[in-house]
Amino acid sequence: MINRKSLSIKYNFFRHRLFYPLISVLVALSICLSTALPSQAFDWLPILLQGVQVLQLSNMSDRQEADIGKQINQQLLGDVRLYRNSDINRYVEQLGQRLVANSDRPKLKYTFQVVEDDSINAFATLGGYVYLHTGLIKTAENEAELASVIAHEIGHIGGKHLIKQMRQKAIDEGLLTAAGLDRSTAVQIGYQLVRKLPGSRKNEFDADKRGLKTLTSAGYDQSAMVAFMQKLVSKRSVPTFLSTHPATGDRIDAIKRAINTQPSNGNNGLDNAAYKANIQALLRS
Repeated sequence: MINRKSLSIKYNFFRHRLFYPLISVLVALSICLSTALPSQAFDWLPILLQGVQVLQLSNMSDRQEADIGKQINQQLLGDVRLYRNSDINRYVEQLGQRLVANSDRPKLKYTFQVVEDDSINAFATLGGYVYLHTGLIKTAENEAELASVIAHEIGHIGGKHLIKQMRQKAIDEGLLTAAGLDRSTAVQIGYQLVRKLPGSRKNEFDADKRGLKTLTSAGYDQSAMVAFMQKLVSKRSVPTFLSTHPATGDRIDAIKRAINTQPSNGNNGLDNAAYKANIQALLRS
């Protein structure tokens, strides 16, 4: 015969045994979170109960970055038209991967995409996504010049510049909680920053520094980075690239100084005729 009184005692014992440690964990969690960001009121209960996906932008893993980058890319593809010529895409991919192998984040999976747009522009998002306008590819005189732009964009990814901008924007708008930033909000902020705002002066200089190092390590002529920027500055109408990548004059001077302090014998990519042959499908269109 079942002893109900005995069962009741055991049930109460296990219930209390599990309940109090759980309360201790929750209290400790709330103390930890409130200590981390005391200036921000934070309600952690919805996160525990609803399973909301949040990101710590100051400590985002490569996998999380790639996932957010993929979602931003999906939104961007609704705004741009990709250039579908397989020869051009293969050429850009091969060039991009050569640079990636010599970058400061070579293990990250990069995706290079050509945007059908005659404006001179290039940009990058999280997780290795790089975009090059057909207008920019046509404007470059040789492979080294094109490589200098791709290396610069890889430099933005290497420096995690967009992640830092996202964090600052989330703080400025009061969206960053003690637990981090909601994933969907992070995607929207990243998308807005890529499409709407120019890069900061500090980030552009850092991307140039990283890009020049990558360009040099890949064996390309260093002078191509300066030559391409000077070419853009000399144009009558301001290219989109200069509006989204500001402070070009000062950047040119800084790159020249960097080249003088770290000279290289690399002279690859200066054959103009070979470059035109590689992009002839684009020049015909």
